[in-house]
Amino acid sequence: MDPTGIIERKIERFRNGENLRLLDLFSGCGGLSLGFSKQGYENIAAVEMDQEAATSHALNFHKDHPLFKQYAKARDITKTTPAGLFKDLGLKGEPGDQVDIIIGGPPCQAFTRIGRAKLRAVFSDADAFLNDPRSQLYKRYLKYVKTLQPLAILMENVPDMLNYGGVNIADLVCDDLTEYGYTCRYTLLNTVYYGLPQMRERMFLIAVHSSIRDEIEFPLPTHFIDLPRGYHGSRSVALKHIDKDNQHRYYMPMPEATSDLLPAVSAAVALSDLPVITAHLKNGLKNGIRKMDEQISYSQETAQNAYQTLMRKWPGYETNGFICGNVIRILPRDYPVFKKMKAGDQYPQALAIAVKSFKRKLKKLEKEQKRKFSENSKEYKLLLKQTVPPYDDKKFPNKWRKMEADKPARTLMAHLGKDSYSHIHYDSNQARTISVREAARLQSFPDGFQFAGAMNAAFRQIGNAVPPLMAEQLAATIKNMLNTPLDVR
Repeated sequence: MDPTGIIERKIERFRNGENLRLLDLFSGCGGLSLGFSKQGYENIAAVEMDQEAATSHALNFHKDHPLFKQYAKARDITKTTPAGLFKDLGLKGEPGDQVDIIIGGPPCQAFTRIGRAKLRAVFSDADAFLNDPRSQLYKRYLKYVKTLQPLAILMENVPDMLNYGGVNIADLVCDDLTEYGYTCRYTLLNTVYYGLPQMRERMFLIAVHSSIRDEIEFPLPTHFIDLPRGYHGSRSVALKHIDKDNQHRYYMPMPEATSDLLPAVSAAVALSDLPVITAHLKNGLKNGIRKMDEQISYSQETAQNAYQTLMRKWPGYETNGFICGNVIRILPRDYPVFKKMKAGDQYPQALAIAVKSFKRKLKKLEKEQKRKFSENSKEYKLLLKQTVPPYDDKKFPNKWRKMEADKPARTLMAHLGKDSYSHIHYDSNQARTISVREAARLQSFPDGFQFAGAMNAAFRQIGNAVPPLMAEQLAATIKNMLNTPLDVR
């Protein structure tokens, strides 16, 4: 099963006490890398096409390296070979001898139902998403695996990867990995069950070389909450084509979270020590580029709970009483609506509040000017624009949502890079959407983690990332499997 002996050499090296060497493909800013590094893995290289995300990865993992510029270089995986990558980074020797673990998540936009709908609209073709080149990038990941022969791999993606136009991409990945000599399984895991203040469900696929293990494990839940109905519905759609009679082949039912576990971490538990932001309500913030490097004191001198302590004192990313990146979007039209929204309210409720406010303002204006304004009048249109958001509440019912302080946040998306209405702060007195640093906290990025680029780029990187705390638990599980011989179960 290991004719060249490369797997045997790698596992012997690891069991003799050396660190596992990690390659992160489609790395983004480094959520997976961070979780694995906390478990002692050594990040030797990453491939990321987005320049700002690639720079963030280098800033956090190779800041003092003599070849920092090479580590910060954006790379297209379709044009980057393992040999070329390692040569650029000054790694000498055969490519197959360099890497013990490969991790990463091929771009998920092609697999999501949201992404499919957008492609259908653009091309007026119900099956346009099937021709999206991003849906084929997992094959590049597999080429790296075949070339580098790692001991184990981890792949992450959205649940819809299991039902891509009726095709289960995860099964195709496992078919190839099995041919390459790996034992592999995949499942769905929700981060809220693993101590994160966010309900984020993703597909995780783990493979270990068959000469090491013939069984795969996934981390067991540590926390519990009864998920909202929408999460169960999305899960059912993703699992629609899983053959229930052949689940033992690749799919593993997700580990069950039970009510006797710790309660889920809430948004307030995660965010309550971060700076209060109200300057926008006093015209103290202007439109323009937000300063991501400005240092601000915490609102609480000391952490208030274990989660906040971890965010402040994550090894290698500790803070000194100040944080950066606590910047928000300037949305003056919407502050009164944010303030009046109730916890859990979504766009239909927000629109109703705005329309009511508009009618009140219109009535006052008409009284002041002693005349009626038609819907076509300049005054009517201007007041409407200044008061009421323009979106159709039937088409976009979930576009806005006010977080609940006592519950975990809903899933953070890459769309945060365009707007943050999906995560309106639970504190009505602040009447705003979440800041970059608050988004990072909800994703379990420590407060000392740096994001390259301006505010929108940082939001996008955070929304695209795998939460580091989830990654850490997967890293620990993989390490444990590599430490456990085949005959010990």
